[in-house]
Amino acid sequence: MKPHNPSDSVECVSQKPTYGKDGVGDYLLLQVELPSANSQNIGILLLDTDSDRLYCRFRRDFEEFAGDEADWFKEVPEYIVQMAKELGGQKCLEWMESTLSHTLRISKRKRVPIQKSATTTVDVLYAKNIRPKVLRFRTHLPQYSLEAAAGKFGRQMSIEPEGWVEVRTDLPLTDDMFVVHVEGHSMEPTIPDASLCAFRSMISGSWDGKVLLLEDYGESGGSRHTVKLCHLSKSADPNGQDDIAWLHHRVTLESTNPVYESWDVASAEKIRPLGEFLFVV
Repeated sequence: MKPHNPSDSVECVSQKPTYGKDGVGDYLLLQVELPSANSQNIGILLLDTDSDRLYCRFRRDFEEFAGDEADWFKEVPEYIVQMAKELGGQKCLEWMESTLSHTLRISKRKRVPIQKSATTTVDVLYAKNIRPKVLRFRTHLPQYSLEAAAGKFGRQMSIEPEGWVEVRTDLPLTDDMFVVHVEGHSMEPTIPDASLCAFRSMISGSWDGKVLLLEDYGESGGSRHTVKLCHLSKSADPNGQDDIAWLHHRVTLESTNPVYESWDVASAEKIRPLGEFLFVV
């Protein structure tokens, strides 16, 4: 197989994801055999049998094991996606099953339920079967608990991450990025409950209009962490009590889910930003 149409993207879906009732699919592993390396699983192919759509996700660390052939492997995903669009998912897989046998190989099909969406199923299969090398701040970001993030990015403490998470984004990764789990429904639909989210600790410019991960200090002296859309105002003391705290910017912390109320913070001294929200991983 000789790929064409080179592309920098190595994680792809041949069609837009579909949602609705659960279905079934067939998945296969795309594998590579190189004289200089052991057999490697390099990608997941999932055929949605109901729609005849092929969904794919591939590794991005080809240069770590493929040497001079890394550029060739980077073209393979785009080639497979193009073939699936032209032939349909079923015929594309049949063509690959009858053709691939040397450097590139394909495993036997296995049946799998498709729950929520085909793209979610591909991600689960990828995590289970593919073991890419961790390329720090190139393909992976460090994961922290909220408490650790408060120390690492709020107080600049030396704290090791819980692990490294592979992320898919067009944004260049930088060493001030990190991921944490965000619980709750207040920022839906932007941030679904229990999402793993990427943030950047270096917040440029004003907070106004940005979704921030914040450490919010309560009156009892404790603190909590929250993710909110921030709005700044210079309006006078809304309580009419000449409270000196309101002489500074008033910060309104807003939820994107209208079921949840927003609230005002007297000044930025009572909240500390830990990071600016970038995307859901």
